Amino acid sequence: MKPATRSSLILVSLLGTGLVLGFFWVYRAAMDVKNRRDQRSVESTAEMSDMVWIPTGKFTMGATDGETDEAPLHDVKITGFWMDKTEVTNEQFEKFVKATHYVTVAERKPDPKQFPGVPEDKLVPGSIVFTPEPNVTDLSNHMQWWSYVPGADWRHPEGPKSSIADRMKHPVVQVCWDDAVAYCQWSGKRLPTEAEWEYAARGGTERAHYPWGNELLPQGRWMMNCWQGKFPNENTHGDGFMTTAPVGSFPPNGYGLSDMAGNVWEWCSDWYLPDYYKSSPRENPLGPDKSFDPNEPGVWKRVTRGGSWMCSDSYCKGYRPSARMKTSPDTGLQNTGFRCVKAGTR
Repeated sequence: MKPATRSSLILVSLLGTGLVLGFFWVYRAAMDVKNRRDQRSVESTAEMSDMVWIPTGKFTMGATDGETDEAPLHDVKITGFWMDKTEVTNEQFEKFVKATHYVTVAERKPDPKQFPGVPEDKLVPGSIVFTPEPNVTDLSNHMQWWSYVPGADWRHPEGPKSSIADRMKHPVVQVCWDDAVAYCQWSGKRLPTEAEWEYAARGGTERAHYPWGNELLPQGRWMMNCWQGKFPNENTHGDGFMTTAPVGSFPPNGYGLSDMAGNVWEWCSDWYLPDYYKSSPRENPLGPDKSFDPNEPGVWKRVTRGGSWMCSDSYCKGYRPSARMKTSPDTGLQNTGFRCVKAGTR
């Protein structure tokens, strides 16, 4: 065989091999892309299966028979969005923590600069726990049933000796606004605006007292997890629960959302102003750019909605769709959690 012929055959052979290898490389790369796309589709489908579509619409926001910060009544238009069917659970929040090694604010040592004058030995991680004094008669002073408990956090809602081992399907609590935002960012979602939350909570009804209608106990049935008995010392748990309940324990509203009344207060994205409704936009309001609470003038606060297992007709009635509450964004509570929303189309 002539050298030139031999070289040509080798070259052709190498080219052929290269083409085959190139084909398989391209095929494998294409399959990798497809598999990743399919996986994202599966993950997206699984994620969206835990959410419901809230359609574009208009509703009357606020109330005339509630607190002064629920007025005046005003019509608001909301662009459609996706919303979690339930409050974020301990199980879901644990996945976030394991994936990111996130440490909640309650688990961090308080910054001495933010608490001038407080002894160093008192600056320990902890959170706010429901610890009612016996025989409370004056409900104007909430300090009678709230205490800062060292070692309380989302894993230990009542303090270091408590556990969530048997409450993985319950809503996560002892998470502040900053913690909720961190979870939302990890999950590719966000917190709802106050207007989105109320619109969704009403479930397609107009100006009803509750997410299911105007009757507190339709056919004598509890429709939410709240307080029964004399608050804060007597809870007969007629609804079946002393504190939080597993998410979805009660019937969903007209949009398929569970626990939009009771169980835990839910963080919204808005700053709180008591008179915001007087000047708020009438389409997709995002909340004010500042905050003021007459009860604590120097503390900026974020809005929470929906009431909790601590609400009752004799106390806060926070389980009404129009009811507003506010909390400092760095503060976690035993009765406060959150759910997420996501923009998009159906």
